[in-house]
Amino acid sequence: MDEADRQVLRRCRVQLVRELQVANLWDALLTCELFKPDMIEDIQRAGSGSRRDQARQLVIDLETRGSQALPLFISCLEDTGQQSLASLLRASRQAARQNPEAIRPQDLRPVVVGPEELRVVKQDPSKLTPGRLTPVALGPEELYPQVLRPGVPRPVDIGAGGFSDIRAHGRRRGNADLAYVLNADPCGHCLIINNVNFCLKSGLSTRKGSHVDCEKLQRCFRLLHFAVEVESDLTAKQMVQALMELAQRDHGALDCCVVVILSHGCQASHLQFPGAVYGTDGSPVPVERIVNIFNGTGCPSLGGKPKLFFIQACGGGQKDHGFEVVSASREDRAPDGNPEPDAFPFQDHPGSYDQPDAVSSLPTPSDIFVSYSTFPGFVSWRDTKSGSWYIETLVGVLDQWAHSEDLQSLLLRDT
Repeated sequence: MDEADRQVLRRCRVQLVRELQVANLWDALLTCELFKPDMIEDIQRAGSGSRRDQARQLVIDLETRGSQALPLFISCLEDTGQQSLASLLRASRQAARQNPEAIRPQDLRPVVVGPEELRVVKQDPSKLTPGRLTPVALGPEELYPQVLRPGVPRPVDIGAGGFSDIRAHGRRRGNADLAYVLNADPCGHCLIINNVNFCLKSGLSTRKGSHVDCEKLQRCFRLLHFAVEVESDLTAKQMVQALMELAQRDHGALDCCVVVILSHGCQASHLQFPGAVYGTDGSPVPVERIVNIFNGTGCPSLGGKPKLFFIQACGGGQKDHGFEVVSASREDRAPDGNPEPDAFPFQDHPGSYDQPDAVSSLPTPSDIFVSYSTFPGFVSWRDTKSGSWYIETLVGVLDQWAHSEDLQSLLLRDT
């Protein structure tokens, strides 16, 4: 889908979600081959399964269905008697074609901030305007949760091929009332989905070196007292099934849940969680869909408990050339290593690339943390011998500082 059609959908999203009668659309969408049966089933299971949740997911997934998705969708609306919505989209699309600048999104650039810039904005309560919310920037001192089990002995690399248990002697930062209590053993489940081999028709290459990432992550999270499970080479439908099976378990005796996905990626429309990851069949699963599987409705036993998602995937074509530095050691890179990007964008036509927004984030839904491997529009590098740069750094940071620092501080180190 080109950018103009994508912006039309996003501008009309509120009215579409409010008025769209999805039950009348399924047969029409299948008839015009805009969606496959399993995709329709996934949309029908979105969120709580309500009409609004289904409509919202349909609009989100529509952006991934190719350059003719919007005109086909308009035809489906007309065929099912939803003339007002069809007219709205058709008029908006025509206006966008006549004046592209009117729907062009702002060119937003990612901003990297360090701990010294993160601070609480304190204001005089007498100067606050009733009925208006005041933005607050939270820094490490206030955004505590101590996700990685404070006070419990932690394995630390002692530099001789082994690990030693030590207790945290570092300072305890932040308000303890804001810390998650992580005393269960195991702490929780950690599911790693490692997609390496993709079907020929998907056009996606084999992700050489991903097994190295998977092994590092298994070791790391086992040492952090998680029960680790690995699923390899799953189709999009199998990925959703594996995640739903995990969400439907009883997590009542556990304190946390971790999901790591290693795959190729692309952009998908989103409200809060950008991007999508590919199944081995070449079908994308939006990150927003993945996260929503673990919401309060789908996974009530994880309510009030941290749910962590780490995504090693991207869909941008840009490369950050950076600047040259002198390597301090030959060990900095694996012998005969070959960096590859996990970047295979969804293309409507040559030159049209979908690029995910990608940055560690602490989003609005409570108890959810999502971390991506790259910045917007940029590839995510993976070495065929030593694995991805993001996972290598993440595991190194967890090994070295998980015993003494909260998760936000660790991710600031990682970025």
